[in-house]
Amino acid sequence: MAVYVTSDLHGFSLPKFKQLLKVIGFTYSDWLYIIGDVIDRNNDGGVEMLLWLLEQPNVELLLGNHEQMMLACSWAFKEITDEEIAGLSTKKLDNLNVWMSNGAGPTIEALKGILKTSPDKIDDILDYLNDAPICEGVEVNGKSFILCHGGFKNFDKNKKLSEYTKKEILWNRPNIEDRYFDDVTTILGHTPTVLYSGKRKAFHTDTWIDIDVGAGSGYPPMFLRLDDMKEYYF
Repeated sequence: MAVYVTSDLHGFSLPKFKQLLKVIGFTYSDWLYIIGDVIDRNNDGGVEMLLWLLEQPNVELLLGNHEQMMLACSWAFKEITDEEIAGLSTKKLDNLNVWMSNGAGPTIEALKGILKTSPDKIDDILDYLNDAPICEGVEVNGKSFILCHGGFKNFDKNKKLSEYTKKEILWNRPNIEDRYFDDVTTILGHTPTVLYSGKRKAFHTDTWIDIDVGAGSGYPPMFLRLDDMKEYYF
């Protein structure tokens, strides 16, 4: 069994994604982690991908900040009456505005279509995202990894992972000089690697690796195989 990671798909086409999985040789005996942000910005906003993930026994999504924004607006995927609209809190409207400003449009449109035809699927998606982990510890061939969407704001090696807030993990953008665990490699996304190196390639430091190579801007995602640290680009 091989273990792969990818990140920040942001509405990347599901048929194209399946083709990439074939190219890297991914099989049902392998495991894939997606380190957050499958939704928003492009195509159907990743809704087809979410529906596919519901059925995958060997693919796990970790929560990203975009999924967190969607969950904060889960009220929007229920039948809204005029009375309920009048009673919407400022916080709910602020949450929706933040999500919309971060590319939610395609996702909301696709979810509205599902709401008309298969409303139960909306509940399935929300349940799936509510259950998605924020961090995942993985050991492959004697090497230890921590997978999370954005790294760790206010990092302290003596701080337990459970002591970090969602915001500290999901919205963090590490500085190049930031160091995390010396004996564990942290793999993250969220920040496009071009902001660090000017290249659409994984960005490596001594303690963390960023694998967001810009699918949100229309490029194919990369895959990293943890067994031998092989990087796949397209």
